[in-house]
Amino acid sequence: MAKQKKSDKEEEVEAVNQPENVVENEEVGSDISVEEKLIALCKLQITCSKIDKVRVIRGELPLEVRDLEDEYLKIQTRIENFAEFIKENQAFITERQDAIKKSTAQIAKYKEQLNNVRNNREFDALTKEVEYEELDIQLSEKKIREFTAKIDDKQAEIEHLRTNLDTIKQELESKKAELDSIIAETKKEETELMAKVKAYEKNIDSRMLGSFYKIRKNMRNGLAVVKVDRNACGGCFSKISPQRQLDIRMHKKIIACEFCGRILIDDEIMRLSE
Repeated sequence: MAKQKKSDKEEEVEAVNQPENVVENEEVGSDISVEEKLIALCKLQITCSKIDKVRVIRGELPLEVRDLEDEYLKIQTRIENFAEFIKENQAFITERQDAIKKSTAQIAKYKEQLNNVRNNREFDALTKEVEYEELDIQLSEKKIREFTAKIDDKQAEIEHLRTNLDTIKQELESKKAELDSIIAETKKEETELMAKVKAYEKNIDSRMLGSFYKIRKNMRNGLAVVKVDRNACGGCFSKISPQRQLDIRMHKKIIACEFCGRILIDDEIMRLSE
């Protein structure tokens, strides 16, 4: 039978439960104990959560700014496309105007030749040529009217879009100024927290670090490391067996919740991390 593909959650749980001695060619040396790694993971989680709180202050502003920028760019592109459409139709009008001039010249030529015809056959042939050129002029004039109407419609749309563009530009500048102000206020704190994150990452091997950030990304509250609380996972609140709780308290290996995949720690690791 074909081997069943593992789910993302199963892969995360398996990754954090890998025995430490099977990790090869990692940046972190074997002299760092599991307990120290757990403390580093807990400190990393605490610091990342603080960064999340700092960024929450910005609220929906970053998304609003991005949406406004996308809308601004979309309208600009439409205006450019309409301008190109107008340019093409103006070229068509010029072509038709040139065609009218040629047809008018041909009609004058044919009418002059009518004065010197020698028989009815020549007269009928020249008369048909004049009629053909007159029909071609009428067709060109019709096309010119159509192209002109299209140009007028697009120019009206461009004016409407430019009005919207000005409104969006003003709103975008206002939102950007507000966002920049908030970022400036929290920049120092966020920079300090990011420096701590880098320091804690040095005590965690790359495989574990990758699992940590993957779990964090998949959780709405960003919690990849949680404390066992009332015999349950502090993330999904699923019950944890007594034997598993004993393993967590022993600090001999990194334990993940078998339901949500979060890394589990006890009160002692939390105390040492604060």
